[in-house]
Amino acid sequence: MLETEPDLSTRLFSHIDFTHGAVAAVSGGSDSTALLLLLKQHLDRTAPSVRLLAVTVDHGLRHGSAAEAQAVAKLCAGRGIAHRTMVWAGSKPSAGLPAAAREARYRLLAEAARAHGIGLIVTGHTADDQAETVLMRQARDEPREFAEMAGRGLAGMAPATLYDWREWIVRPLLGTRRSALRDYLRREHVGWAEDPSNIDEAFERPRMRASLAAESFRRMDDALALANQAAVERRQLGESAADLIHRFAGQPAIGLIRLDPRLLSAGVDRAAVYALRILLATAGGVAFLPDQARSEALFNRLKAGSLCATLSRTVVDFRRAGIFLRREARGLPPIAAAIDNTIWDGRRHITLDDSSGALLIAPLGSAATRRLAIGKGGTPQSLMRAAYAAEPTLRQAVENAGPRGDEPVRQGFAVRPVVAPFARFLPSFDLAPARAVAELIGAPSLPAPPFSGHSAG
Repeated sequence: MLETEPDLSTRLFSHIDFTHGAVAAVSGGSDSTALLLLLKQHLDRTAPSVRLLAVTVDHGLRHGSAAEAQAVAKLCAGRGIAHRTMVWAGSKPSAGLPAAAREARYRLLAEAARAHGIGLIVTGHTADDQAETVLMRQARDEPREFAEMAGRGLAGMAPATLYDWREWIVRPLLGTRRSALRDYLRREHVGWAEDPSNIDEAFERPRMRASLAAESFRRMDDALALANQAAVERRQLGESAADLIHRFAGQPAIGLIRLDPRLLSAGVDRAAVYALRILLATAGGVAFLPDQARSEALFNRLKAGSLCATLSRTVVDFRRAGIFLRREARGLPPIAAAIDNTIWDGRRHITLDDSSGALLIAPLGSAATRRLAIGKGGTPQSLMRAAYAAEPTLRQAVENAGPRGDEPVRQGFAVRPVVAPFARFLPSFDLAPARAVAELIGAPSLPAPPFSGHSAG
């Protein structure tokens, strides 16, 4: 049973580690305003020295948004809370506006957090938002995809999400209904803004919101129960996939993943397919997991014997030495100026040295790999060269047919691997497989989850 009243003492926030401060995302609506005031009360009572920064993102999409940001600033000033307004500047897309606004919102919240040395962002997503999310995803699904969505999409929003492998976004109100938050604000004699886009049924979420409002609470309770069960299944599936990655996956060369064929007969096909999908997306630098049905078909073909196929920009090459995954040669980035702190090809995080100057980076290419001194071992040299050919290196190395050594030249810039499907948003449901893949490919370790004495679930 969900709360009908927000707990003003410990229930909402006691499991969250606020040691390094918190950015509260506050739009001025009822949910985020209640979040801010409840969080301020909690910190005043338990950790008065912890820094709290309220951030309002002005998307600039409608008249009155700037005034709403000013109203939040005024409320914060009256409560002794630091406040900052971040503006989404520039042109706005004509299609996919809600998704673009969401991306801009998190980017700006993260920028504010980094500028103030805070690694935790708290948002006011409620049980109502969770139910809407689950029902929207359920409505979009074809029946044949329901089994997978029951373990992934139908889990809804995670209690925490890691953004850009750096900042944790925490949603402490997922067990609290909007009506309870509004009752709290009325008792506190605090008003809130009403965003007209929240009732504009040209968008999917307001349509679902209106549908839920017209029905009994039973449908919302059912949706939340479904989300809770799906979240448990998703974590369990991820833990099983992580175990398989630890047992059967290795990296014999940069950009080359080897799977032990025993993975195919491990007896846990659902988790094995999930692990394969994550590794395919990682090797190919793709933000989304490959299609479930196509991945299952590939897995069954691998069971049948040797093959060479491509899925999600990843070449899958089954040989006697094992099953190898590498980035396909098609569609690699062209020669371009290196930009600090960017993701190259969805797979490599580029960091420039202070003295690097202007650098041009390109894929090494197959011609240049002929000059690499590939050591002998159990991995076919042709596969290692093919993997190296897709790695970023200096333009000079490409033009001069490559370096003499066993790796691409990277003077002037540093490269670190990226776990592509989780690089931008990593839900806390998926921590186990993300950790396993990061360890496998040598990506940076995950920052500690923001829960004190609690799992993310």
